[in-house]
Amino acid sequence: MDTTTVIDVLREAVSVALELGGPMLILSMLVGVVIAIFQAVTQIHEQTISFMLKLIVVILVLLIGGSWMLTTLQDYTKEIFALIAA
Repeated sequence: MDTTTVIDVLREAVSVALELGGPMLILSMLVGVVIAIFQAVTQIHEQTISFMLKLIVVILVLLIGGSWMLTTLQDYTKEIFALIAA
Protein backbone atom coordinates (compact mmCIF):
# COMPACT_ATOMS: atom_id res chain seq x y z
CA MET A 1 0.00 0.00 0.00
CA ASP A 2 1.58 3.25 -1.09
CA THR A 3 0.96 6.79 0.08
CA THR A 4 -1.49 7.67 -2.71
CA THR A 5 -3.73 4.77 -1.74
CA VAL A 6 -3.67 5.81 1.91
CA ILE A 7 -4.46 9.40 0.97
CA ASP A 8 -7.35 8.25 -1.23
CA VAL A 9 -8.74 6.04 1.56
CA LEU A 10 -8.52 8.89 4.08
CA ARG A 11 -10.07 11.35 1.64
CA GLU A 12 -12.94 8.97 1.01
CA ALA A 13 -13.35 8.41 4.78
CA VAL A 14 -13.71 12.15 5.35
CA SER A 15 -16.12 12.37 2.43
CA VAL A 16 -18.28 9.55 3.82
CA ALA A 17 -18.24 11.08 7.30
CA LEU A 18 -19.38 14.45 5.94
CA GLU A 19 -21.98 12.78 3.76
CA LEU A 20 -23.44 10.83 6.67
CA GLY A 21 -23.21 13.50 9.35
CA GLY A 22 -23.99 16.52 7.23
CA PRO A 23 -27.78 16.26 6.96
CA MET A 24 -28.23 15.76 10.71
CA LEU A 25 -25.86 18.58 11.61
CA ILE A 26 -27.29 21.06 9.12
CA LEU A 27 -30.91 20.38 10.05
CA SER A 28 -30.23 20.52 13.78
CA MET A 29 -28.35 23.79 13.27
CA LEU A 30 -31.28 25.27 11.33
CA VAL A 31 -33.72 24.16 14.03
CA GLY A 32 -31.44 25.69 16.66
CA VAL A 33 -31.33 29.03 14.85
CA VAL A 34 -35.11 29.11 14.37
CA ILE A 35 -35.72 28.24 18.03
CA ALA A 36 -33.15 30.84 19.13
CA ILE A 37 -34.94 33.52 17.11
CA PHE A 38 -38.28 32.41 18.53
CA GLN A 39 -36.91 32.50 22.07
CA ALA A 40 -35.40 35.93 21.52
CA VAL A 41 -38.68 37.31 20.22
CA THR A 42 -40.85 35.80 22.97
CA GLN A 43 -38.21 36.11 25.72
CA ILE A 44 -38.71 32.49 26.72
CA HIS A 45 -35.26 31.18 27.61
CA GLU A 46 -35.87 27.53 28.28
CA GLN A 47 -32.95 25.33 27.20
CA THR A 48 -34.92 22.12 26.97
CA ILE A 49 -37.07 23.46 24.11
CA SER A 50 -34.20 23.66 21.65
CA PHE A 51 -32.63 20.43 22.90
CA MET A 52 -35.81 18.40 22.50
CA LEU A 53 -36.60 19.79 19.05
CA LYS A 54 -33.04 19.12 17.86
CA LEU A 55 -33.28 15.60 19.23
CA ILE A 56 -36.56 15.03 17.41
CA VAL A 57 -35.09 16.34 14.14
CA VAL A 58 -32.04 14.08 14.42
CA ILE A 59 -34.25 11.06 15.16
CA LEU A 60 -36.46 11.88 12.16
CA VAL A 61 -33.44 12.21 9.89
CA LEU A 62 -32.16 8.85 11.14
CA LEU A 63 -35.56 7.23 10.55
CA ILE A 64 -35.90 8.69 7.06
CA GLY A 65 -32.32 8.34 5.85
CA GLY A 66 -31.04 5.55 8.06
CA SER A 67 -31.12 2.86 5.38
CA TRP A 68 -29.24 5.09 2.95
CA MET A 69 -26.67 5.89 5.64
CA LEU A 70 -26.22 2.21 6.48
CA THR A 71 -25.84 1.29 2.80
CA THR A 72 -23.24 4.01 2.29
CA LEU A 73 -21.28 2.89 5.33
CA GLN A 74 -21.46 -0.76 4.25
CA ASP A 75 -20.18 0.08 0.77
CA TYR A 76 -17.26 2.00 2.21
CA THR A 77 -16.45 -0.84 4.61
CA LYS A 78 -16.55 -3.38 1.75
CA GLU A 79 -14.12 -1.19 -0.22
CA ILE A 80 -11.76 -1.02 2.78
CA PHE A 81 -11.87 -4.79 3.27
CA ALA A 82 -11.24 -5.30 -0.46
CA LEU A 83 -8.17 -3.04 -0.21
CA ILE A 84 -6.94 -4.98 2.81
CA ALA A 85 -7.38 -8.29 1.01
CA ALA A 86 -5.57 -7.05 -2.11
